[in-house]
Amino acid sequence: MSRPSSEKSSFIDPSAGERHFIHAQLDYVGEKGGNEAEETIQTTAGAPVEVRNPLGYNVGYWTTLLINVSHLVGTGIFSTPSNILTQTGSVGLSLIFWVIGFLINLTGISVYLELASYFPSRSGSEVVYLEQAYPKPKYLFPIAFAVNGVLLTFSSSNGIVFAQYIFRVANVTASPWAQKGVAIAGMTLVCATIIASTKWSLRIINASGVLKLATLLFMTVTGFVVLSGRTRVPEPRANFHDAFKGTSKDAYSLSNGLVSVLFAYGGYANSFNLVNEVKDPIRTIKKTANTALVSVAVLYLLVNVAYLTAVPAADIKKSSQTTAALFFKNVFGTTAAQVLSIIPALSALGNMLASVTANSRMIREIGRQGLLPFPRFWVSTRPFGTPLGPQGRQAFNFLVALKSYPDSFFLALMTLGLFLIRRQRAAADLPPTQYRSWSWVAGVFFAAKVFLLVMPWVPPKGTLKSTSFGFFYATSSLTGLGIIGLCGLYYLLCTRILPRLGGYQIRQTVIQLDDGALSSYMLKVPNADIDEWDRKHDPSGRSIDGRSEDETRTVNVV
Repeated sequence: MSRPSSEKSSFIDPSAGERHFIHAQLDYVGEKGGNEAEETIQTTAGAPVEVRNPLGYNVGYWTTLLINVSHLVGTGIFSTPSNILTQTGSVGLSLIFWVIGFLINLTGISVYLELASYFPSRSGSEVVYLEQAYPKPKYLFPIAFAVNGVLLTFSSSNGIVFAQYIFRVANVTASPWAQKGVAIAGMTLVCATIIASTKWSLRIINASGVLKLATLLFMTVTGFVVLSGRTRVPEPRANFHDAFKGTSKDAYSLSNGLVSVLFAYGGYANSFNLVNEVKDPIRTIKKTANTALVSVAVLYLLVNVAYLTAVPAADIKKSSQTTAALFFKNVFGTTAAQVLSIIPALSALGNMLASVTANSRMIREIGRQGLLPFPRFWVSTRPFGTPLGPQGRQAFNFLVALKSYPDSFFLALMTLGLFLIRRQRAAADLPPTQYRSWSWVAGVFFAAKVFLLVMPWVPPKGTLKSTSFGFFYATSSLTGLGIIGLCGLYYLLCTRILPRLGGYQIRQTVIQLDDGALSSYMLKVPNADIDEWDRKHDPSGRSIDGRSEDETRTVNVV
């Protein structure tokens, strides 16, 4: 694989915090962070590198591995096999879909790794990569992703499954409102843990990851025991006779099944959200992200085989989000199944913790771009040194489908952005980084995301309501498009309409909060003062005379 080369002396091992500018087709600023990573060279429109991360550097090798495991193994393996089997129509194709999902996400890790290698001292993953890949129109993609991130960064689906399993443990038939109450209580507990302590939330995630791996191993071994014929389960091989009988040919159903598979693997890139808290992040995450995904994918496949040895395929299709409970019941009996249902409940809770931990970094990075109202709120780590600011069956399936559409849209743009960043850096003669993905691998990941954007528009067989969520098939896609449109509307309002009406232009500067956090800050500069402003500030928006913009009387624009 060819790499751009450079002989410029400014790239020779700069010290942490030493900043320099590179002027090419785009203006770049180079700065080395405090996480022992290579220099981050980014366009000047980006949020500043935090040389000393106020969140610390508590994410080591095992935490990086287990935070991916904890996010990977959430509700998916316990709740989506039913929908995947229903949508694919046959046992054989459903198992193949689990392999396809693994391969797609393996290509995704390669894409994320190359993008992270360009910006190894910036947490937030997609936030950063879209910001850097699409510098023009200025602020468009940071604003669009900011709106999408705040609106759709949730763990509602995990909360729903958590509540369902909790009531199963208690042997109580709960009303929808009771389930919502328990789901909210679970999310409250998760958010309180993250707010209280970064170190302890990471320790709990580590413990959760170990428990989840042990659970999957336990279910796998149980499946093999059932397959041997030494348990109460009759005909454990029945589902594997004529395994492809009933295979679906409905494009809508197949794409829906793929969405569910990819949801089950959600979290494979979780550690990229915490890059600036990892020492030597690219080498560390390259090992841990791949190890976590491969290990979990093998266990997922074996757990699905275990389900199929103990539960008739027809019953799995009817089991909704409680496939695991049905498996425990058929193997161990009703009482044991009731007790063992606590395992997927704890798994869902651990997944919420890992998810919200990563999402809080993503939202904080959005806040550091200075494009949300009240940027201090999103960026601050006070008072506990943590990022305080961020944070029934048909409902579950709809939430999965809804979140998938904007996610696929931005991930497709992110992957296309990888090729744009390569071209931009080659034009600027910037140095090579620690990792480079094969182009065909990135192409496969891009094609998968485009598939998920196109296929949901193909009507299902039967009626237009023949969906896993019971109403008009394109509702989730239309809602997703509406959210993307809202992102564009917010951009036009903030950067075009209001400045024109108010007689000002937007300029970016950098501020430092009391806790040491650095953030971009968007200012309204009157049209009459624009020339003077540009003369007194460097390309990244810092005052040339060193005066803090926090001392000025200018006002935040959004």
